[in-house]
This record gives sequence, C-alpha cells and structure tokens, in this order.
Amino acid sequence: MMKKYDFSGYATKNGIKCTDGRIIQQDAFKDNHGTVVPLVWQHLHNEPGNVLGHMMLENRADGVYGYGLFNNTPAGQNAKMLVQ
Repeated sequence: MMKKYDFSGYATKNGIKCTDGRIIQQDAFKDNHGTVVPLVWQHLHNEPGNVLGHMMLENRADGVYGYGLFNNTPAGQNAKMLVQ
C-alpha cells in the first residue's frame, strides 16, 4: 500500500545546476533510493525550524524524484498551504 504524500516531484535533475550551485550527475544518489530524508527549506540545515517534513527518494535515470510529506509545525503547515 502506497503511503499518502502531500506532493511529489523532482528533487534534482541530472546535469542541471541546482540553486545551491551544484550539478548532480546520474546515480549520484542511487544508494539513497527508497530512503526517507528530511525536507529542509533551501538547504539550510542550521536551524531546526527549517525542517518542513520528510521526503522518500526515488533514483531515476534522469534524476532524483521525491515524495514529500509536511510535518505539523507552523513552518511545515505554511509550506503545505503554499504548495496547495
């Protein structure tokens, strides 16, 4: 049974410069396929309030796809409202 997520989409596409300046190559995250990672606002890990929920990652031939679930914090619920 598939868990219900709030949204899904590409976390990154292969060969394209991310907003943090990095270029991710194919299979860079293949070992993370199926893992759950924190969903963090703008890669800012320095503040606990920036954790908005979590994502389950899926390695694909053209990038890394994610299924996101927002947490119940004010920041997480605000992000969820903005996505909706």
